[in-house]
Amino acid sequence: MSLRVAVYGLGPIGQLIAREVLKKKDLNLVAAFDVDQKKIGKDLAELLMLNDKTGVHVSSPSELGMMLKSNGVKVVLHSTLTYLDHVYPQIVKCIKAGANVISTSETLSNPYYRYPELAELIHEMAKKYCVTVIGTGVNPGFIFDTLPALLTAVCTEVHSIHVTRSLDAAKRRESFQRKYGLGLGLDKFKAKMEIGELTAHVGYGESISLLADTLHVKLDKIVEGQEPLIAGSSTKTQYVTISIGTVSGIHGYGIGFLDGKEFIKIDLFAEVDREEFEEVVVDGNPPLKWRSTGTAGDIATAAMAINLIPKLSKVGPGLLRMCDIPLPSTFLNLGVNQV
Repeated sequence: MSLRVAVYGLGPIGQLIAREVLKKKDLNLVAAFDVDQKKIGKDLAELLMLNDKTGVHVSSPSELGMMLKSNGVKVVLHSTLTYLDHVYPQIVKCIKAGANVISTSETLSNPYYRYPELAELIHEMAKKYCVTVIGTGVNPGFIFDTLPALLTAVCTEVHSIHVTRSLDAAKRRESFQRKYGLGLGLDKFKAKMEIGELTAHVGYGESISLLADTLHVKLDKIVEGQEPLIAGSSTKTQYVTISIGTVSGIHGYGIGFLDGKEFIKIDLFAEVDREEFEEVVVDGNPPLKWRSTGTAGDIATAAMAINLIPKLSKVGPGLLRMCDIPLPSTFLNLGVNQV
């Protein structure tokens, strides 16, 4: 029998998740939820631009509890907001309906870093209702944390880890370009960042603390920050115009200190027309350097959420993190009858 799944949140990532779930013969997408009144009531096929109707109509989150139970949903693939204090009520509804939750909320990847009290509440509630809750994605969830942790498996000693991700912001979706402030003047960019209207990347601290916990290392402190990159020439993307002297991207960073020295450092460069790659450098025994040609962030985030489904049968209930579950991988067959 196929596993009954719901998608909560039908923004760009949620729609990608829904589209990919529909392709999986071992998964049965039976419910979808979004707060957007323009989406509610529509067959998913209309939102996903599919030729054939799916029979799944978008519902309001107010119906979530009842619909999850009546449809026998085992897993909710959740993709709505970034910050745990905003999505906490959504997670709670899913838990109380008896559904496991896999979320792309960046701060849920290691909620003990930023929201320890809420994390404990979720953990105890998940155990009470015998479900699993986990946050994942491409970043946090993979590139800045799970991937470097895996690469250290061939080292007998590790003195420091440096992870760099470089991406071409012009190739990303419109909402990505907007939240990174592309094309804004410097003063306006700083003002919007100050009030939280722009966020750019969220999760430097989550990734560093997650990686440190995976390596069983207690860091002295974590610092994180983001600074604008300024255009030296005029250019355009599909969505914004960038003039000389305006924001063309972001350099974000996080540093984890151990015994007063840099132990983990992560750098993100997201800028128009920038070379795409990821690089992990481990100063250890043996030293190691790994480099890719870049990872497509949106589909990779959807893949991470979907590919964790079979792993839920291998773990107990509660709030878990990527370091608490078996090695992630794609799945061709579900391989389990129940989650």
